Amino acid sequence: PKVTIRNLEDANKIFGPAQTAVARAVADAVAEGIIPKEKCEDWVIIASVFVHPNAKNYRKIYQFNYGATKLAIRRALKGYPSVDKVLREKDRGVHPIMGFRVQRLWNPPYLQVALDLDKLDYVLKIVEQLPNRERLILEAGTPLIKAHGTKVIEKIREVRPEAFIIADLKTMDVGRIEVKEAADSTADAVCILGVSSKATIEKAILEAQKHGIYSILDMMEVYDPVARLEDLYYKPDIVLLHRNVDAERAAAEAGKPWETEWGNITEIKEKFKCLVGVAGGITPQTAKKALEKGADIIVVGRYIIRSRDPRRAAEQFLDLMPPDPDTMRLILDEDEAIGEI
Repeated sequence: PKVTIRNLEDANKIFGPAQTAVARAVADAVAEGIIPKEKCEDWVIIASVFVHPNAKNYRKIYQFNYGATKLAIRRALKGYPSVDKVLREKDRGVHPIMGFRVQRLWNPPYLQVALDLDKLDYVLKIVEQLPNRERLILEAGTPLIKAHGTKVIEKIREVRPEAFIIADLKTMDVGRIEVKEAADSTADAVCILGVSSKATIEKAILEAQKHGIYSILDMMEVYDPVARLEDLYYKPDIVLLHRNVDAERAAAEAGKPWETEWGNITEIKEKFKCLVGVAGGITPQTAKKALEKGADIIVVGRYIIRSRDPRRAAEQFLDLMPPDPDTMRLILDEDEAIGEI
């Protein structure tokens, strides 16, 4: 393996306890029948060891690398983990060095809190009060981004490092540039307007794919969302069925009823294999109806951010959803079944 050795002390750690651990783990694997004796002259084992720069305890260095090497050999020869297990676990794990998990929307439904305000200090206070739940995701609203730029996402992440954060760019032109700026500011998703040109939408979606973030297509003012999606070569990860707030207010001022329908959620999900979110003046009552129709994401702004108690307001929506994924999971107990390795 390639190692970085700064001095003789580092050399002693590598060529002392670490090397001994690997050699003994391989020898014991042969003695225990994990590696067939007849293969000893044919097989080559390449082992990478890890020694933390601050590690001092030779016993711990030895035990860690002995156990890790022997387990890796056993797993490799047993074909563990299976592809299916890797796919199940890929969005659950936390790398021990990185120290945080990059959230993915793999187990809906979710509550998306739209931070549609322009005062950063006030927004951060709201974020601090919100429940620390995996089912709660955050949206850096358009007013916030217009006032402070995409760097505001990094400010929000200082308060909630593991949060899934959406940049509501409402992109209508130069899609690639806007998406790249949001991705560079650690956004997990970007919002593109469905009324934009086909070229703008597809360039923005492609740029999101390049950066490994979600693309959201906001269908506000789109008469036929299904036709719009069918016309696109690159499809969004999330389709947002969005009621227009200005139109809602105009209807209220005119004394006209305002329907809380979002179209055929099920058809869009089945046809395009995407998540579907709903937005626009949502309350716990209308949220329940949307969830029953199959909505994956409930986008709520005013009801939460204008509340005197944002935490309690958010919990009213979270209470309509299942517990967070893996709440009752015993991770170590499920890591490997008896006899699996």
